[in-house]
Formats: sequence, structure tokens, C-alpha cells
Amino acid sequence: MGRWRYFAQHALTGEVLHPALPLSGVEFGNELNGPGSLTATLAPKWVRANASVLEPATALIYAEADGRLRWGGLVWSVEAEDGEYRLEAASWSSYLMKRYDSHGNLNGRAPYVNQDPCVIIRDIWAYAQEQPDGDLDVIVDATTSSAKAGTPTEPWASHWYETPLLGDHLDDLVSEDGSPQYTNTSSFLANGSIERRIKLGYPRLGARRTDISFQTGVNIIDAPAVEYSGDAYANVIIATGSGEGTGTRFAVDPVRDGRLRMESVLALPTVNGNDVLGRRARARRRQLQVMGQVQDITIRDHPNAPLGSWQIGDDVQVAVHNQWVSWTGWARILADSYKPGDRADTATLSLQRADAFHYGSEDA
Repeated sequence: MGRWRYFAQHALTGEVLHPALPLSGVEFGNELNGPGSLTATLAPKWVRANASVLEPATALIYAEADGRLRWGGLVWSVEAEDGEYRLEAASWSSYLMKRYDSHGNLNGRAPYVNQDPCVIIRDIWAYAQEQPDGDLDVIVDATTSSAKAGTPTEPWASHWYETPLLGDHLDDLVSEDGSPQYTNTSSFLANGSIERRIKLGYPRLGARRTDISFQTGVNIIDAPAVEYSGDAYANVIIATGSGEGTGTRFAVDPVRDGRLRMESVLALPTVNGNDVLGRRARARRRQLQVMGQVQDITIRDHPNAPLGSWQIGDDVQVAVHNQWVSWTGWARILADSYKPGDRADTATLSLQRADAFHYGSEDA
């Protein structure tokens, strides 16, 4: 991936605080529906001479390789330990965990009834960045979705007297099945400035990739574990939908497959139709009947999948073959973690079976 450069910028002024930070032990990455992180160390002697460069809650830090930004975020903590000065940072959405709705209803934007969560996410960021010294110049995608937030009887609202945390609002809006999904990105623009973006996806973030793959003996390093878990298995799904008490929508989808009966509950409080509830229960049962999952792999740069060729949320074919098992399946990339090295760069990917996800649709 070429040689790396790390540099710092002032969060409000955009001033470059240092063009080439001498970081070591660097590890960074992004994640699905979260900020991702960066950790690294510096020599205490350098820190003493440049004390103001990496001031927490003020400095932004970036990782660049081959003229392309690979990561960007806010410095949150620096601490000395065992002769090393350790740095921790997180990307743009982490900022909302230090911001509250002090006006209520996002300063008049809410309440919302049957509103697209993507609209509310953009309004959250607009509210956060319109406050004095609150503008990180973060752009949120113009993505739209068919998901809905708020009902006529219970509108989506943000009450100032509850001191609502904007980061909690964001988490809630992407937490349910069929909700929009996001990740954080950073990139250079043509004029050399930096774009900080919240990338929204619906009905999913990422895509099914047939142009890249991960395979032991090719680009997967070591031997990842393949997990077969009875705890994660079910052949009967008990699904509940909207309503309360005896008026709750209810569906059961069982199958007899020669295994002991194993049940799992699927709660879908926004689903109003029994037909939709039944289809979702059936889809979930098919997911949980399949055993075998690879949760983490470490890969090296290879033509099968050059480092950085994937996006968070992508489905990629994974093949693990060893003396115990031969497993192949589609896995979704939930997070990545790059480890630039003196000799060869590697990346660790957090995965989940791709069929474990339900993406929004007219049946959601």
C-alpha cells in the first residue's frame, strides 16, 4: 500500500498542525454503524517538543498512503505509559457522543411522524454543527430510505429536559433490522482540501463483491477459527410484531430437520402485518439453521483483494481450508483494522455471515 504518512489538523481552523507525525505501532480502521478507531505511539521526547500538536478534543489526525486518505478522526486521549506516549482517536461520529440536544427537538426540527431516519440523521448533524464552535464540516450523504421513525401516537422527539445525547439518537436510528446503515470516510478533494463524510447506505451499506475474495493459503494469514455454535442455531422462530398484550402480532415458523428443537425469538415491533411477520420469521429461521461462521481474518496485500479494495458492509467470498475443516461462504465486512508495517502491511477484518442480515424492503 505504499509508505504511510500521518498528519494532524486543527478541528476548527483547518490549520495543519504537523505534516508528518512520527507514529509507530499504528492500527486503525472503520466499522459498520460506528466510528472506528486509531491507536499509535510516539516517543516522549518528540511529544515534549511538540506538546500542542496532538491536544485531545482539538486535533484531527489522518492516515494517508499512495496519496489517498485511508482514515481520519478526532484525537480523544494521549497518555504516557512505560516509556511510550500512547494516542487514541476515533472518527467523526464519535463527536456526537460529546454533544447534547440542549434546545429540544433539534432546535425545532422535530417531532417527526413516519419520517425517514436518514432525514433525522442529517438533521442531527445539522443541529450539532450549527452551534458555536461545533462545526466539524462533516457532510452526510443524501441517501433516502423507506424505513420510518415516529408514529402519530408516539412521534420521534428529543426532549431537552432529558439531556439527550446526539450519539445515542444516531445509534437508535440505525439499530433495528431494515434501518439505514452508516460508516465514516475521509478523502482528499481535487483542490487538496479534506472531505469528512458520514456515508449512509440503504437498504444496505456495501455490496456483494465478486471481484475480490479471501482464501487461506492465498491472502489469509494463519488459520482463522471456524465456529459452529448450537447457541446460534434455531429451527423454530417465534416472531412478534406491533401491538400490545393479546393484540400483539404473532407468527411461528418451525421446521423439522432431524435436530433437536431449538427456538429463537424475533421481535419486530414496527411490523404491522401477519404476512410480513411470517416472511421475516421464515427468513430468520433459514439464517439460523445454517451453522459455521468465520468472525475474524487477517489478510495480506494480494491481487485477489488488494488492501483497501473493499468497503465496510461489503459481502465477500471467504474460503477456509485446514486439517480440521473446509468452509466456504459469503461474509459481510463489519469492521477493518489496518496495521502498517516496516515490511508488509496487513489488515484484520471482522466478519459475520452475510445471510445473517435483513436489509430494508417493502416487506420491512
